[in-house]
Amino acid sequence: MTKPRTRIQQRNSTAILEAALEVFSQHGFRGATLDQIAEGAGLSKPNLLYYFPSKEAVHTALLSKLLDTWLDPLRAMNPEGDPLTEIMGYVRRKLELSRDFPRESRLFANEILQGAPRMRDAIAGDLKTLVDEKAVVLLRWMDEGRIARLHPVHLIFSIWALTQHYADFDVQVRAVLGEGHDPFAEAQDFLQTLFTRLLRAEPV
Repeated sequence: MTKPRTRIQQRNSTAILEAALEVFSQHGFRGATLDQIAEGAGLSKPNLLYYFPSKEAVHTALLSKLLDTWLDPLRAMNPEGDPLTEIMGYVRRKLELSRDFPRESRLFANEILQGAPRMRDAIAGDLKTLVDEKAVVLLRWMDEGRIARLHPVHLIFSIWALTQHYADFDVQVRAVLGEGHDPFAEAQDFLQTLFTRLLRAEPV
């Protein structure tokens, strides 16, 4: 039986993961070092290695936690709800995730750009299973004539692209928009209009 961690151990583990999130999101996996993470956590490198035996172990722990956070907004799409309301709720939740967790978004993007060596099984497993499940729901709504007929998986891809962009390219977004703009509020209004028009069912 695993001995429960003390409060200090829990605090140190949390500090390591918080520091690692900052370092990995800035430098990517290859550019990050254990020394940088230890310094950010306020610990010595040997102390860090007591909790995580390698850089890979820290990175994997972060990604495992992140995947659940990333899947929750899609899980919340209710098959019995109003289709447009449920899809727009998903768009809103994804946009809020980009606004509130930009470092996590960049960490995920960096992992994917490197070929997902530490997440391939999770992507082919939990992520694909959930997308397949929700694609069935979207197809049913289309068959019922409640939303326009589109490729359901590419619809989900487009939601990812149009929401996560605001986290992954935050500097570019703010530079192009200029001062006095709230990118996320404006994006919410724009995406509401875009997807409402895209998904409106043709009259029978």
